[in-house]
Amino acid sequence: MNKARSGFLFAMPSFVSGAARLLDLYCLYDSYKSSSTEREADYKAMLSDWRIVGQDILCAMKQFERSLPPGSRAHDDDLCGASRQMSLFQ
Repeated sequence: MNKARSGFLFAMPSFVSGAARLLDLYCLYDSYKSSSTEREADYKAMLSDWRIVGQDILCAMKQFERSLPPGSRAHDDDLCGASRQMSLFQ
């Protein structure tokens, strides 16, 4: 199973930033991505959560479709067009 991760709140670390943290005795280097309002922060968090839900549903649909015998599939390319609609979440 693929693990989707959200990174909209925390800055993505690098080797240089890790080395800089070793020398940052007063925690001045800590930085987080912020939102201007609580509403915007909630919106971003909910959007991220629903994106993950959509990816999980798409994965389950694809696994289900692969489990069907070839002659019983709704369509050969996808399950009733849902894959095209869910591609917005990728």
